[in-house]
Amino acid sequence: MHGTKEVEEIPVRVAGAVTLEGNLCVPEDASGVVLFAHGSGSGRHSPRNRFVAARLQDSRLATLLVDLLTEGEEAEDRFTGHLRFDIGLLANRLIVATDWLARDSRTSHLPVGYFGASTGGGAALVAAARHPDGVGAVVSRGGRPDLAGDALRAVRAPTLLIVGGDDGPVIGLNEKAHRQLAAPVKEMVVVPGASHLFEEPGKLEEVARLAADWFTRHLGTKDGRA
Repeated sequence: MHGTKEVEEIPVRVAGAVTLEGNLCVPEDASGVVLFAHGSGSGRHSPRNRFVAARLQDSRLATLLVDLLTEGEEAEDRFTGHLRFDIGLLANRLIVATDWLARDSRTSHLPVGYFGASTGGGAALVAAARHPDGVGAVVSRGGRPDLAGDALRAVRAPTLLIVGGDDGPVIGLNEKAHRQLAAPVKEMVVVPGASHLFEEPGKLEEVARLAADWFTRHLGTKDGRA
């Protein structure tokens, strides 16, 4: 991990209308916390998102990887596949987790960012639009920001869209969403030679570097919350 001290991973339960299972990591002197919005059929154990989370921790960013669906919902979704595309539901769960971070003593003083993947990219942008004062920055990896629909025009948080250069159809969807985004600070980066899952050597490392730089730059400390 670049020689950085490993950060303790703490199992947490995020209580709202339903209880969500998550893993929280808070490095010493953390400057912000990044909440992960997982994509289709994925959750807090996603090896790709765990890889990115570890790199963010190296950059003094706390991370919360949380299952946005309950165990029962995940079991149902494996057969129907409909909940992973219920962007409104996923966005609501993200807001519940954001409010939990604001209440928990380990993270209440930290500005919050969203890292969305696949359909989670759309959910992150909807949640950011609905919770403008609670979200300081958004990064989407191979995401579907187009699924955010009209919410794109209400997003104010600085937003970075990262797409694989070999992920043809998704590039076009991200370009269209980038044009519609109302965020005053927005950027789209195409990583050459990367497929949808960024499985090629070094490509996920590049995603993590871009995300860490974006969050470090745009998650400022909340006044009066230190």
